[in-house]
Amino acid sequence: MGSLVDLQSVSKRFGGSPPVLDGVSISVEEGSILALLGASGSGTTTALRLVNGLVRPDHGDVIVLGASVVKWDLIELRRRIGYVLQEGGLFPHFDVARNVGLLPVRMGWPIARVQDRIHEMLTLVGLEPAKFAARLPRELSGGQRQRVGLARALAADPPLLLFDEPFSALDPLTRRLLQDEFKALVKRLGKTAIIVTHDLAEACRVADEIVVLHDGQVAQRAPPAVVLSQPAHGYVQSFVAASLP
Repeated sequence: MGSLVDLQSVSKRFGGSPPVLDGVSISVEEGSILALLGASGSGTTTALRLVNGLVRPDHGDVIVLGASVVKWDLIELRRRIGYVLQEGGLFPHFDVARNVGLLPVRMGWPIARVQDRIHEMLTLVGLEPAKFAARLPRELSGGQRQRVGLARALAADPPLLLFDEPFSALDPLTRRLLQDEFKALVKRLGKTAIIVTHDLAEACRVADEIVVLHDGQVAQRAPPAVVLSQPAHGYVQSFVAASLP
């Protein structure tokens, strides 16, 4: 297995502010879950947006699925990346079925295939299609909206999933439950995932490796157990001390 994502000495600044990312190199191996961890403003979300072309680097390169983002047709690239936001990022005026089937419809799938895929994806994330397909997002709980968001991200069978603080709006019990379910599902389907979080406990629960960003640079990259037991930077040490009891 090789890298599905490779940030190569990437720098990015907005306006005259200090760089959000400054010479950052991060690779993500196929089949792995990588957590980008840091305080607000640390560059984690910018790094995620570089991967699907929402942001372009000022310097360096971003290789995704074997090609530089600048060489990808961005519509085609985003069809191969599932993107999950807080509470799923659902379209409020679309029902659950239309939200889940949105990308397959845009890709020109036959209607019968789209309907089968909607049924399959809702079942996969633990939502009974007959009960939930016709509901609007406002008629769902936070956890249910998040499940629909994952079903939509998986609908076109992308190899890569991006999660931007997907569990932050949930109550603690639902949050832990979905963290475990989503990790198990990503692993079972053989997907590669990057998750942005400000929560060290969450990063440790879901990720194979953690990248801690601080002042636009990588402060540490290591498996969760190593980050907890051997923080390699003063910032990481303070982050661990502040995040865990």
